[in-house]
Amino acid sequence: MTVRPPAVAGTFYTANPKALSREIETMLADADVKDIPGSLLAIVVPHAGLVYSGKTAAHAYKLLQKRAFETIVIISPSHREYFTGISVFSGTAFRTPFGDIQVDEELRQEIIQGEKIIESSTRGQMSEHAIEVQLPFLQKVLKQFKILPIVVGDQRSEYCFHLGDKLAKVLVNRNALVVASSDLSHYHPADDADRLDEIIIDDIVKFNYKKLMEDIETERAEACGGGPIVAALTAAKQSGANHIEILHHCNSGDVSGDRDAVVGYLSAAALKIN
Repeated sequence: MTVRPPAVAGTFYTANPKALSREIETMLADADVKDIPGSLLAIVVPHAGLVYSGKTAAHAYKLLQKRAFETIVIISPSHREYFTGISVFSGTAFRTPFGDIQVDEELRQEIIQGEKIIESSTRGQMSEHAIEVQLPFLQKVLKQFKILPIVVGDQRSEYCFHLGDKLAKVLVNRNALVVASSDLSHYHPADDADRLDEIIIDDIVKFNYKKLMEDIETERAEACGGGPIVAALTAAKQSGANHIEILHHCNSGDVSGDRDAVVGYLSAAALKIN
């Protein structure tokens, strides 16, 4: 049995479960999000320290409070380990201060079946914060669920589109949500950061994930998890999503007061509305 222990508890978020619970509950309560009808298929959420991006993430996670999912597929970039391909966590669970979350091992087998690009491994998984910081939010808003942690080691376009295509196939007839973990622009003055972020937001609103990939690859815009966003939108679109809702956008300067070099944060949702 391989349980992945917390790697950033105590740094990206508090390791004390009672304090962490209060923090997340406050952020969820403060999130001003209208109830959106339809099937929620994917969300985009940031992954910085809770004090910086938690408010933005809470806007997306609040949508989950009245919904239920069997599996949450979390797609993350790899911040600390470069590798070619895509890694699906090969262990059995992730541990947080709130307890263990089981990995959907059946879904893992389906997604790696016949694959050369997507593998079952721990590559990029053990110290990656971009998946871990999502888990306490999920544990607060959902009752019973499993996860499928996916780290994209190489965000080339063919890999990201392939992952989206494969997810659309394996998630047919499953009650699953895809979570794309990504921050936006990094370390620009706030006004410049907002202009860069608007390019990403415009591509997302238009559901134009091909242009989103192009804008990131040509460095017209920035998103450290741009590949995961592309994969999530590809899967959502093929699964019938027809509406994008932008839920919240801000930057680290809104929290720290330092507007000379900020990081952009976005939460958004992809839904199928009849």
